[in-house]
Amino acid sequence: MAFPKPRSSSFATTSRTHMRPSGGTIDDSFLTEIKNTQNRKLSQKQKTLSCQFSIGDQLSPWPTYTTDQTILHNRKPCSYDYRKRAGSWQKQPLGITKPRYLEQLENYLRKELLLLDLSTDSTQELRLQVSKLRKNLAEEYLRYLSERDARKILIADLNELRYQREDMSLAQSPGIWGEDPVKLTLALKMARQDLTRTQMELNTMKANFGDVVPRRDFEMQEKTNKDLQEQLDSLRSDYEEVCKEHEILLQLHMTTLKERDQFHSELQEIQRTSTPRPDWSKCEDVVAGGPDRWQKLAEGKNSDQLVDVLLEEIGEGLLREKDFFPGLGYGEAIPPFLRYDGFVENKKPSKKDVINLLKDAWKQRLVEEKEKFPDFFFSFLEHRFGPSEAMAWAYTIFENIKLFRSNEVMSQFYAVLMGKRSESVYIKQKETVAQLLKEMTNADSQNEGVITMENLSTVLKSNFPFKKEEKIQELMEAGGWHPNSSNADLLNYRSLFIEDEEGQSMPFVQKLWEQYVDEKDEYLQELKQELGLELYDEVTLPRLREALMNIDPGLDKQTLNGYLSRAFQLPMTELPEEGEEKEEGIVVRLKIALERLQMTDIRRMGSREQEPTS
Repeated sequence: MAFPKPRSSSFATTSRTHMRPSGGTIDDSFLTEIKNTQNRKLSQKQKTLSCQFSIGDQLSPWPTYTTDQTILHNRKPCSYDYRKRAGSWQKQPLGITKPRYLEQLENYLRKELLLLDLSTDSTQELRLQVSKLRKNLAEEYLRYLSERDARKILIADLNELRYQREDMSLAQSPGIWGEDPVKLTLALKMARQDLTRTQMELNTMKANFGDVVPRRDFEMQEKTNKDLQEQLDSLRSDYEEVCKEHEILLQLHMTTLKERDQFHSELQEIQRTSTPRPDWSKCEDVVAGGPDRWQKLAEGKNSDQLVDVLLEEIGEGLLREKDFFPGLGYGEAIPPFLRYDGFVENKKPSKKDVINLLKDAWKQRLVEEKEKFPDFFFSFLEHRFGPSEAMAWAYTIFENIKLFRSNEVMSQFYAVLMGKRSESVYIKQKETVAQLLKEMTNADSQNEGVITMENLSTVLKSNFPFKKEEKIQELMEAGGWHPNSSNADLLNYRSLFIEDEEGQSMPFVQKLWEQYVDEKDEYLQELKQELGLELYDEVTLPRLREALMNIDPGLDKQTLNGYLSRAFQLPMTELPEEGEEKEEGIVVRLKIALERLQMTDIRRMGSREQEPTS
């Protein structure tokens, strides 16, 4: 059941209602009005209470009008026994009329009990209501405490305003007593607010700019810092340049040291084994053909090459004295075309006959490339001389090409036959020579057999775009051009490609071959430096692939895989794709890989600065 909340303190309400908004002091008339209002409310409350406790201007005798009747028994509300007693009590005649307020209260209680439907045991619900009432009582108590505190604060404010008014009255001079106190109070309040705001701004400025330097000093320091930064950048750039030069000098120094050590070793070896320079003119009377033939054999050769020529001449004489060659047997180390037991006949062909036979074999090989080269060679001999004579010719030709190392045709055929050089090297060289002759012929528009030196230079540069200028000049000089001659001079270009009766090429083709060998050596040396390994270290397939692409970005995929296939002795179909191989997978010793690449046709496909192509 909810009861009406008691009213708040009339004094506090009245005080709050009559306070001036301007915050000024309260005068005596205002206090008198507050007291009169309190007296009126108090009289009204007393009248209301007197009306509540009286009936017909007389005090109600309740609850002393009867002694044998109680209003509420110690029973559970709305129980059957309770309602039965309540019904019988209502039916009993009353000698004295109940007070009106009591009847209203009972009727209110009866309605509430009926609404709550307490026909069952609901003591717990009643307890919850005895809890709500306590809560309401506590809230009312707190509210009354708040009202009391507010009243005390209001009284303190009133006293403060009174003291301020008295202070202002004492402080005012007789000339300004007529000023409005409210205006002065507002002015004082605004001045205090300005003082507080100014103090806060001052504190903020001190906190934010306490460590700030003057702008002039800041700009001066900034300029000094900028100058020092520029000097630092300049010094750093100079330092980096000096470091680069230092690295270059170190590399040059190391190269010079290696060359010095090498030259020193060679000098010691020469000093140890040096003998007086031989007089090669003594060979003129020994070599068949006399001085004329010896001069032809010795032309343009150094001492080492002359020793080879002399050995060939001696060996040729000994070779012609042999009638039979002993068979080498059937060992695995023996080439297939030499596996034979017993003696075979020495056919004793001339040097020219052997060269012509080798040329015919090369022509046949260009048509048929199905078999391995040693098997093809023996098949060629069987087809040319018959199965019964093939072994004799195989031994005869083998002994001749092994002896005559100075002859181009024999030395190249021997290297390919013994697996020391890939046959693709010979084929590519012949294709290059044929391509040069074709383009020179196209430059000869009149078909006169001559071209200018300028035409020769153009053909060489178009066929060898990665050769250095000095290499091009070497080829032109080998073809007959001299620095003092004019580019308009005519050249018999067909004479550059003829061969003598022993198959020897002209100086132009020989220089072309020498440059190819030198460029291959430089290419492989650059590859070794890129890998940064020693000869007996192992190299993996992905690392070799990366090194080849770094030194020669112009390599196409087919050529690159051909090099890798040769270096690792794997078919191209079994090579893993780029990015799929494992680092620890296929490995080979660097020395073996370089030797295998040396045997094949390997050459630069683009400049190192060129971007890689797919």
